[in-house]
Amino acid sequence: MNILPPALSDLIEAFNALPGVGPRTAERYAYWFVRHDSSAADKLAAALQGLSSRIAYCQRTYALVPAGQKLSDLYTDPSRDKQIVAVVAEPFDIVAIEKTAIFKGTYHVLGGLVSPIDGISPEQLHINELIKRIDEDKVNEIILATNASVEGESTALYILQQLGDRPVKVTRLARGLPIGVDLEYADQISLGRAIEHRQTLNGNEGS
Repeated sequence: MNILPPALSDLIEAFNALPGVGPRTAERYAYWFVRHDSSAADKLAAALQGLSSRIAYCQRTYALVPAGQKLSDLYTDPSRDKQIVAVVAEPFDIVAIEKTAIFKGTYHVLGGLVSPIDGISPEQLHINELIKRIDEDKVNEIILATNASVEGESTALYILQQLGDRPVKVTRLARGLPIGVDLEYADQISLGRAIEHRQTLNGNEGS
């Protein structure tokens, strides 16, 4: 015997599949849509419909862009400094940094962090593409804006090793950020200060 209508059970199951959403939260989300005007559900359905086909990745920075667009606006904007690159793990880390209104360089999204436990190796990330960008765009500073976690530190160290003797200054976000907190959840003031007071990791300077 079904206690709930199948349509509602399916919705609860879909919400429960989302990261960080447990069974009780999934039930509250689903019931909210039942109680409210159907336009809310219609709006959500419209946003989800064909989502993957309407989003693409920048061919240079790997940031999210509208489908059909090759390069991110943050990369093509002439006011942005292409010789300074903030290296982040995920696209939404860009949103967090942009909210500080401090950084005026460009970005490079790795697509994750090195994590042997999760089966993520350096070869699965956009690290080789980063090295290529450094050479082609004559980058003189990269800011390793990865999370202050074991995975974030391991990824930063690997990138540092891959740079070799390239004349690139490598900096790290200052330690004003709480250990273990994802960049996208950091408050704007702490993140802004971390960018402004970033620390140099190597002695190389861009030409």
